[in-house]
Amino acid sequence: MRRRERSRRATRTATVLAVLLGGAGVTHFLRPRGYDRIVPEGLPPRLTTVVSGVAELGIAAGLAVPATRRASGWAAAALFLAVFPANVKMAADLLDSPRAGRVARLVGVLRLPLQAPLVAWAVRVGRHAPRR
Repeated sequence: MRRRERSRRATRTATVLAVLLGGAGVTHFLRPRGYDRIVPEGLPPRLTTVVSGVAELGIAAGLAVPATRRASGWAAAALFLAVFPANVKMAADLLDSPRAGRVARLVGVLRLPLQAPLVAWAVRVGRHAPRR
């Protein structure tokens, strides 16, 4: 693959990750209660929701700028690892809830291993971003 083509592909990959994170960040402010519910014990729910939403939006913005893409890719990987306990809590809450349907429980549990490809994707974006 030629250098120019690799560069375009890396930019597209970073852009898609930026859109994903930006969309998730926006939902933290449009529908915060859903995020508040999955904040692990011991953390302030609304503050944690706001901070993680701001982090997602900031990282998304950083991924959009080539000069900050490398650091933002690594920051995205760290964020995906940091929010994993909330995903575990969400899955556990769904499994414990008598009101949760079978599909919701299944999605909650199957979502957990999907965190690994997200981390790998973010690391790849960080590694392949241009050095400045």
